[in-house]
Amino acid sequence: MSTVVNVNVAGVEQNGQGQSYFDGGLVQYIGWSIIGALVTVLTLGICYPWALVMIYRWKVEHTVIDGRRQKFDGTAIQLFGNWIKWWVLCFITVGIYSFWLFIKLEQWKVKHTHF
Repeated sequence: MSTVVNVNVAGVEQNGQGQSYFDGGLVQYIGWSIIGALVTVLTLGICYPWALVMIYRWKVEHTVIDGRRQKFDGTAIQLFGNWIKWWVLCFITVGIYSFWLFIKLEQWKVKHTHF
């Protein structure tokens, strides 16, 4: 006579794939958003890249995909350098570059997001 035992180890399902979920809370999100808004307003927008990085890091580091938690290694200083470059390009092109601004920001975020 044999006994079958199913074991679920650290979020790994029986089919070998881990679970995907987000474990951040509403109160945390509201807190980080308020801090980001205050920093942006008090610095007249100069520290907006810092607020973006802070909130994006919170979102990424509370995301688990296939049982693997994501990590974000971008810094506000890195984003600030790009931010200045992108806004100068927007000014030079009379706003035309702004159509690429969202894409450039997403590319930067993905470049610094890892498992």
